[in-house]
Amino acid sequence: MALVLIGPPAAGKTSVGRKLARILDRPFVDTDRRIVAEHGPIADLFRDHGEPHFRALERAEIVRALAGNAVVSLGGGAVLDPDTRRDLETQPVVLLTVSREAALRRIGGSKRPLVNGIDSWQRLVDERADLYASLATLTCDTSDRPVSRVVDEIATWARENA
Repeated sequence: MALVLIGPPAAGKTSVGRKLARILDRPFVDTDRRIVAEHGPIADLFRDHGEPHFRALERAEIVRALAGNAVVSLGGGAVLDPDTRRDLETQPVVLLTVSREAALRRIGGSKRPLVNGIDSWQRLVDERADLYASLATLTCDTSDRPVSRVVDEIATWARENA
């Protein structure tokens, strides 16, 4: 069974996931990074082919990732897909949250396709907050804590519950 990390852009899913996988001695899968490796930059996919095309690629990567015993980091919008939400019902899911202030520091000059600044980030968070919360079996805030502390908290929880 996979251990899945969800949350908004800039919540630290990749950073936390990579270290968590090491501690739990599991593979780490970042579905966005797999898409980039196979199909090119996400911003280019959105621009050249549109969001529906990207979401189809994302869905295929999620199915592949959830088939293993990995720590899996999903892109921020992956939870919008009803099939993905159904798949997550049978997995331990950790929601990583981040404050607006911390997100602002993290997204600075990023090239995230749906985030063109802190206001668009906040709209995404507001639109998805209830959905994220409904899927989570554990919630951890990453705003002002060292990654190592967040990872330790999740690892302890995973050993006892996942």
